[in-house]
Amino acid sequence: MGFLQYLINGISIGSVYAIIALGYTMVYGIAKMLNFAHGDVIMVGAYMSFCVTNYLGLPAVVGILVAMVVCTVLGIIIEGLAYKPLRGASSLAVLITAIGVSYFLQNAAQLIWGSAPKNFTSIVTFAPIKLFGGQLTITGEVIITILASVVIMVALTLFTGKTRMGKAMRAVSEDRAAAQLMGINVNQTISMTFAIGSALAAIAGVLLCSTVPTLQPTTGSMPGIRAFTAAVFGGIGSIPGAMLGGILLGIIETMTKAYLSTQFSDAIVFLVLIVVLLVKPAGLMGKVVQEKV
Repeated sequence: MGFLQYLINGISIGSVYAIIALGYTMVYGIAKMLNFAHGDVIMVGAYMSFCVTNYLGLPAVVGILVAMVVCTVLGIIIEGLAYKPLRGASSLAVLITAIGVSYFLQNAAQLIWGSAPKNFTSIVTFAPIKLFGGQLTITGEVIITILASVVIMVALTLFTGKTRMGKAMRAVSEDRAAAQLMGINVNQTISMTFAIGSALAAIAGVLLCSTVPTLQPTTGSMPGIRAFTAAVFGGIGSIPGAMLGGILLGIIETMTKAYLSTQFSDAIVFLVLIVVLLVKPAGLMGKVVQEKV
């Protein structure tokens, strides 16, 4: 039962990575930029939920909704102030700006909430399910996390494929100039992409801290890096690819910690990524795009 337990735990943490990776892949797929401040938006969402539930004593659902609203507004502000003026700038300028925004959010959180870790109360209250005489335990956090990731992926797939805004996002992703000529508001579309990605970051932050109940200003840094790795692994720009990459990454990380060593888990994860990119540079579900020079 040990292997099955590790597998379930790997799918659970991988589902969190998948939700974060969906934010990365949406922003890159539409705006063609890497928002490395995404991991810190996760941290802000977790702190918002923590404040609502612990300081105000409100239900966990309210905490999640407040976190989503705050992170959505934060994502729009970040895009408008930091990234919108750099529409025609080089990728290096955007990258440096993203790193600057990341450090700003981390230090602002440290000033507001302090650097001491805080104990995050899980949003899940129902008892774990025990199977095979208690040899296999499936916690409520695992069930909620996996269900949330599946629902979010399906909802995003339907949104981008069926709705007017979703089709506008796909058009901007294909050709920004042509989309603008067809009457699509490119700036508004990119802002909406950041809003959705930031709302997902809030959900991921709450689920992450429910699984690992320690909250501090650097909470989203390492999960953010792993989720970015998952997005590249699955094929950045692909919603199913982000989901697949996140789950596979979570399984690889958990199995490495269980059967090899916790010290080598990150090395093995990035080694697998390197091998995949050498064999299939576009990722597992990514598409190779031919560009004329």
